[in-house]
Amino acid sequence: MKSPLPELKWTFKSLNLASPKVMGILNLTPDSFFDGGKYNSIDLALQQFEDMVRQGAAIIDIGAFSTRPFAQTVNESGEWDRLKSILPMLRKTFPDTHISLDTYRSKIAEKAIDGGVDMINDISGGVFDDKMFDIIAKYKVPFIMMHINGNPQTMQQNPVYENVVDEVGKFLEGQIEKLAKYGVNENIILDPGFGFGKTVDHNYLLLGGLQKLKKHGYPVLAGLSRKSMINKVIGIKPEEALNGTSAINMLALINGADILRVHDVKEAVEVVKLYEKYRENNPG
Repeated sequence: MKSPLPELKWTFKSLNLASPKVMGILNLTPDSFFDGGKYNSIDLALQQFEDMVRQGAAIIDIGAFSTRPFAQTVNESGEWDRLKSILPMLRKTFPDTHISLDTYRSKIAEKAIDGGVDMINDISGGVFDDKMFDIIAKYKVPFIMMHINGNPQTMQQNPVYENVVDEVGKFLEGQIEKLAKYGVNENIILDPGFGFGKTVDHNYLLLGGLQKLKKHGYPVLAGLSRKSMINKVIGIKPEEALNGTSAINMLALINGADILRVHDVKEAVEVVKLYEKYRENNPG
């Protein structure tokens, strides 16, 4: 198995992952579970993007349709309509910021990469669109490979695993091997897919098993922000889950996460700073 890579690499820039990084979420959707409809105008989206960069986000992940449980599917043209105006403006205004696109459609991915997107975040890990790996190989952009059980419409209908950590790991390993056949064996980020076809208990088992995913030699992303694995345990709504998110993000870092995908960048950056001070005084 290959050694962990300390950075993601592009032709003209890189992102060092020797210390954990924060990925901010920018949803251009009316129906996301937490912030749906907040940033569906260009001015509001630009302002939120700027705020997250100022607060310390190393990556901004843009989503043009919701993948929350039971979300309605948006067709390809509808997804691109939400992206085509904002992407050029974001790229021009923030030339040094790493922009990720949350999509599983290869045609959207290609258009977005041509428009300046730096990486692709695929909730299906390359399963929903069999042309996605062709695009990743063609453009050689970093690829976030996530595990999902089912699809957004079915994933929370009684998900069952014999061993969720092992099964998620085997899926990701299989997708890594498939992508390697396209000549891609670097710039891969692994995401166990918290909340995507998992019960609350499955999510906490995955949280404790993040280090096992590190054996593959790739960075690990944890997307835990304001999710039901927090809200159901505490008995709160997503709007009230900032404190719980910070607590769970710290556990993710302790267990090996390299990137935190969050709605609340400032607080996540503070969690990373506290974690780094802890590791500085407690190495190994």
